[in-house]
Amino acid sequence: MNTYSCGIDFGTSNSSIALNKAGEVSLVPVENNSVTIPSALFFRQHDNKAFYGRSAIEHFLDREPGRFMRSLKRVLGSSVMKQSTLVNGTAMSFTTIIAGFLRELKQKADAAVGQDLTCVVMGRPVHFVDNDPAADERAEAELTAIAQRIGFQHIDFQFEPIAAAFAHEVNVRGEKLALVVDLGGGTSDFTVIRLSDQALHKADRSADILANTGVRVGGNDFDKALSLAAIMPELGFRSTYGEKGLEVPLKPYQDLAEWSKVNFLYTPKLISQIRQLLYQSHDKVRFGRLLQVLEEETGHTLLSGTETAKIALTDQPEHLAALDFIEAGFTIPILRTVFDEAIATDVARISASAQQCIQEAGVRNDAIELVILTGGSTEVQAIQTEFRRLFPQAAIADDNKLSSVGLGLAYDSRNKFGG
Repeated sequence: MNTYSCGIDFGTSNSSIALNKAGEVSLVPVENNSVTIPSALFFRQHDNKAFYGRSAIEHFLDREPGRFMRSLKRVLGSSVMKQSTLVNGTAMSFTTIIAGFLRELKQKADAAVGQDLTCVVMGRPVHFVDNDPAADERAEAELTAIAQRIGFQHIDFQFEPIAAAFAHEVNVRGEKLALVVDLGGGTSDFTVIRLSDQALHKADRSADILANTGVRVGGNDFDKALSLAAIMPELGFRSTYGEKGLEVPLKPYQDLAEWSKVNFLYTPKLISQIRQLLYQSHDKVRFGRLLQVLEEETGHTLLSGTETAKIALTDQPEHLAALDFIEAGFTIPILRTVFDEAIATDVARISASAQQCIQEAGVRNDAIELVILTGGSTEVQAIQTEFRRLFPQAAIADDNKLSSVGLGLAYDSRNKFGG
C-alpha cells in the first residue's frame, strides 16, 4: 500500500495535480497560490531557460525574445510528436518539451509531501484523436513514457469525465444517475455514470459506468471559429488580389487562428509570399495587418485577444476587442450573436456526442438526475443553453470547473494504489 499518490490533469488549456496524502485528497498549488496552471511554456532566447504557466504568458506578452508554446496536448498521437522543433535555434523533441512541463507539476507535489512520488493516475480524453484507434493508443503510450521519464514508476489512466464524476461524488447522497460534460481546450468528453455515497472507495467502477463518448472539439475550436468570424476579416481574410480578383490564401489565417499552429507561420518563405500578395491586394490596409502580425510574430497575442473576447462574451452581449499592438487605437466590436453563429456547428457536434452517450447508456434524457459541467468552455452561453435544453429536469453542478478532473484523478489514485 502506498501512503502517497497523485492525479495529473494535463489539459490542452490548463493543468493541475492533486495529492492523495494518507487518504486525504487535495489540490497542490502549482503557481503561486493557484491550483491550476495554464498549459503554456516560454523558452527565453538567450539561455533557453523554460518558464511555465502564467509566467510563460507574461514573458511572451512582454515581448521578450524567445519561443512560446501552448496546446501541446494536441500533439500527442500525431505525426508531429515524432518530429523535433527548433527552440531558439536548438532542436528539441516534443517529448522533452511536454516532460519539462509535467516535471514542473510533479516537483511541486513532491515538495508538498517531502518525497518523490512514484504512483500516478494520468487523465486522458475519451479520444485523443477521433476515429483513429492506433493514434489514440500511441498518444497514451507517449504520455506513459513521459510519466516514466519524470520519475513515476506506477502509472494508470482514467478518462477525464469519469475523474470529474469522482470529484463530485463526495457530495452525493444516496444514488444518482449523472452525465458528465467535460469540455476542455481540445476535446469534449461525456460519461453516463451511477454515483453513490456507497461507492466512494471502490477500486473498480466499471459496473457503474454506463457509457462514454468523446469528440475532438473544445475551447480552442471556439477560439478559432470566433477568430475567423470576427477578427481575421480585419486582417484581410477572404479579401481578393490581382487582375482576376482571386481570393487570398486561407491557410495562413486558419493556422493563425489555432494555438498549436501559430509558431509554424513565421517562416521567411511565407512572409515573402504575403509581401508579394500585398502588392496585388485589393484591400492593402487589412491585408497589410496580416503581414505585420507575421513579421512581428504577434500571432499568439492576437489569439490571446480572441480568447479574451470569448471569455467576455460568456456574460456580455458585446465586447470591444483591443488590438492596439497592431495599430494605435485599433478595436473590433464583437457581438455574442456573431460568436454563437460562429460556433453553432461545434456546439451541434458536442450535443450530438452527448446524445450518443445517452443512447449508448440505454437511458432516456429524463433519467439523468445530475449534469456535471467541467472545463472552462462549459461557461459559454450557447453550451449552457444547449445542455439545459437537453436536460431540463436535471440538477446542474458546475463548481470547480477547472480543477475537478485533477481532484477526481487523485481520488482514483487512492482507490487504485491505496492510502
